[in-house]
Amino acid sequence: FAFWDWVGGRYSVCSAVGILPLALQYGFPQCELFLECAHSMDEHFRTAPFHENLPVMMGLFSLWNSTFLGYSSRAILPYCQALSKLPPHIQQVAMESNGKGVDINGQALPYKAGEVDFGEPGTNGQHSFYQLIHQGRPVPAEFIGVVRSQQSVYLKGEIVSNHDELMCNFFAQADALAVGKSPVELRSENVPDSLIPHKTFTGNRPSMSIMLPELNAYTVGQLLSLYENRIAAQGFVWNINSFDQW
Repeated sequence: FAFWDWVGGRYSVCSAVGILPLALQYGFPQCELFLECAHSMDEHFRTAPFHENLPVMMGLFSLWNSTFLGYSSRAILPYCQALSKLPPHIQQVAMESNGKGVDINGQALPYKAGEVDFGEPGTNGQHSFYQLIHQGRPVPAEFIGVVRSQQSVYLKGEIVSNHDELMCNFFAQADALAVGKSPVELRSENVPDSLIPHKTFTGNRPSMSIMLPELNAYTVGQLLSLYENRIAAQGFVWNINSFDQW
């Protein structure tokens, strides 16, 4: 099983070294679908006009947030337990690829490149670090939601499924980051004056929401390619080599 020496480890999922163990686990038809759909996003990145090009647009958003606005971190927040390992995977792909202090010619960069990536799935993150994202220092947040659950659970006496409840959180978090909550609103809710400074949050904080129709080999292939190509697009603009691995 050939493995080209120019494929960096963090880009190797679609090569023999990555697909072989996946095929042994899930069967090659699933892996072939995964590869086809990753390829479809690669082709979109290669051919779509910039204003319609998802990896390019996502890369420019991140570039604006990190290099121009000075937000050094980025949170990847999948509202799906099956994507729990996506944030650490993208952490490695992004930080090892774009964690550079010199350009492609070895000259020191006159600006900051790369971001600190972290994340957790769904409500794990809400009860961990969302306090900082809403009220502490701004952290651009990327929410990833799934329309149809792999396995919805309906509990007796509950009107909605656990997945519907999870997705309510998905939409509410992005709204709260955008809109915030003012002292005037809190007073209208009869919040005591002593608590108003603690419950106020400013809003106008950057976030992005990605919706997948469902989670399967098709959409996972597209999602992985989307993030890989976004990282490459950032590297092209920063004039760094995202593909070396010293």
